[in-house]
Amino acid sequence: MEAEISSQAVGLTSSADFSILTLFVRADIIVKSVIVILIAASIFSWAIIIEKIRLFNKINKSSEEFEEKFWKSKSAETFYNNLPSNINDPMASVFKSTMQVVMKSRSKSNLSDRLTSILEVNIEKQMNIIDKNYTFLATVGSTAPFIGLFGTVWGIMNSFQSIAISRNTSLAIVAPGIAEALFATALGLLAAIPAVVAFNKFSSDSRKYSQKLENFSKRFISII
Repeated sequence: MEAEISSQAVGLTSSADFSILTLFVRADIIVKSVIVILIAASIFSWAIIIEKIRLFNKINKSSEEFEEKFWKSKSAETFYNNLPSNINDPMASVFKSTMQVVMKSRSKSNLSDRLTSILEVNIEKQMNIIDKNYTFLATVGSTAPFIGLFGTVWGIMNSFQSIAISRNTSLAIVAPGIAEALFATALGLLAAIPAVVAFNKFSSDSRKYSQKLENFSKRFISII
């Protein structure tokens, strides 16, 4: 172990290259693992962010169009019968699932109460689909800085060991090791900040859309 650290210290003095690739190559296996985990988490977080942005743009537009057509229709039954089978909109899905129950229901007693319960279940089902992967964003936002900090602490410990073995406290020995360690913290913040911002934004958008579904369901029950 001491020979490995000593050779690492010699390697550090031989070059002052602080490029990201060089910092990664020079890091030990623990710091490299931390860096890989944070990069993977950041990439997956951005994939979720892009997917959710597209999703909300799509459903907000499609739901507005659906509502506009619905309130212009002569009756809920006529609109249901003319609704395309392949329509892909949460509000339309809630409407279709509820109307299927209405059409099959023979007893009209307590229909309003039953519809309220059915609508709540259908809305919750659609919101669970919309809210998918929110937990991952929240987890990355809360844990990535600590994972990066762990990599930093480990890297600094290795740097101090290298200094002790080489018995050289010059900046050429200290700087590269500290740079590798701080790189892990920077990656942790780089992964966490967008994840936290996106989680808060999408959570707000989800609440607004859920309220839109609930408002539609109340008006829908009133005409049924």
